[in-house]
Amino acid sequence: MTKPEEPEISGNEQSLTQQVQRLHQLTVYGRWIFVGCLWLTIAPLCLWNLRSEIVLWKQYFTWVALRYGVVYHPFSALGLAFCIGMTTSVLVWQSRNILLGLPQQEKHRLEKQVFQIRQQGPTHPLWKWVCQ
Repeated sequence: MTKPEEPEISGNEQSLTQQVQRLHQLTVYGRWIFVGCLWLTIAPLCLWNLRSEIVLWKQYFTWVALRYGVVYHPFSALGLAFCIGMTTSVLVWQSRNILLGLPQQEKHRLEKQVFQIRQQGPTHPLWKWVCQ
């Protein structure tokens, strides 16, 4: 039996593919670090501001009590909604990339960014993580 012929990939294209994968991985880490920072900074402040309502919710949880907490503490509600929204968006984005693969537009953007990193050379902050 003969093996099916595989298209030859030049070394430069293979290294470009690896660099794009590394840059994408850094993007994933960066997004999760951002979400973690949100949950470590904004969420505790919002929950602290809602502490009296949380005590009420623990005793008698009703939708009216929840609405009261949200209406009379809009900044806390907005902060928690932002944390939940960013977490959800990163989960959906990463799930899409895992299940369907990277879209062509995203691949093209990452390749363009890798070319910019290569052009700038070792002075670029991502050089040692992407190109070495």
